[in-house]
Amino acid sequence: MNSDISAYAEKLQMGEKAICEILANVIDRNLPGAESKIWHGHPVWFIDGNPIVGYSLQKNGIRLMFWSGADFEEPALNVPGGKFKDASIFYTTAEAIDETDLRRWLKKSVEIQWDYKNIVKRKGKLERLK
Repeated sequence: MNSDISAYAEKLQMGEKAICEILANVIDRNLPGAESKIWHGHPVWFIDGNPIVGYSLQKNGIRLMFWSGADFEEPALNVPGGKFKDASIFYTTAEAIDETDLRRWLKKSVEIQWDYKNIVKRKGKLERLK
């Protein structure tokens, strides 16, 4: 696991830390070629410089977000409905994480990607990569 991502989890309370450790381990195992780092203060995984998945501590718990998740057609993922293609789920306990669902979503995150890497260059317009 990326040492900066481990340090992120170390600063959290025990329950939140457990959630983050499970998420990081499952993500690392299922996105072996992805680059991981702290980006805008939160753990994020990238494929070819494009953000794919990340998580952050929020008021409602740990938010796991998929940048292109709106197109996964997964009812458990909340799609905000804005101009972006993100979708997310909140976890308040480690036991709530369904690793089968998470592995399926990670597989879809590789297969379905919108080009966030070049969104500024395209003046906010997203284009589908895969």
